[in-house]
Amino acid sequence: MTKILIVEDDTTLADTLADNLAEEGHEVLKAHDGESGLALIRAKLPDLIVLDIMLPVLDGLSVCRIVRKDQSTMHIPIIMLTARGTEVDKIVGLESGADDYIVKPVGLGEFLARVRAVMRRMPGRTAVQDEIVAGDLRIDLAGRRAFRGDAELRLSHKEFDLLAELMRNQGAVLSRDLILTKVWGYEYFGDKRTVDVHVRWLREKIEDDPSNPQRIVTVRGVGYRFEA
Repeated sequence: MTKILIVEDDTTLADTLADNLAEEGHEVLKAHDGESGLALIRAKLPDLIVLDIMLPVLDGLSVCRIVRKDQSTMHIPIIMLTARGTEVDKIVGLESGADDYIVKPVGLGEFLARVRAVMRRMPGRTAVQDEIVAGDLRIDLAGRRAFRGDAELRLSHKEFDLLAELMRNQGAVLSRDLILTKVWGYEYFGDKRTVDVHVRWLREKIEDDPSNPQRIVTVRGVGYRFEA
């Protein structure tokens, strides 16, 4: 059973979302402020976090950044659910480490579809290869571990999936739409900028000079190509 934590100060909304997630077979935990939400994350290690931004005590962006910096929690997918819907808000949310960003109000059907899309990309799916190697980069698909030389890379689950997809298709140009479909799922409704944000994070971890990338190359107007 998948464990989902909802961190939302609107108790009515939290209860509604929790009831619908429970009907789909998930175990649901709830917290109504950022501090108690962070405590539950550390204690329960949920499989997915639904996180409001405007929370009492500790705001959702801070919670997200803390989760992403902690090795024991950095792999947990985060969906931000918030009334802050400007482009700048979305960019800040994604750059803080969110895997998806949903603006309130949202229909229950769309919310559940977005949850399912994120869940499909979670660890545990069957890999068609055990390992992918490109130069000094190596990915252990079964163990979901990535290495540069002898050093293990600290990747979030989305960064891992994105790197794996790029390395599987070395030399081929992958459009942003294709990457969204492969990595985020068919039902992902988010901004294509998500891909660019995650590519930038990957470059910071695998490129000698992220400002002049040699591994993940931008193909202007199309997408990205991985070069060994």
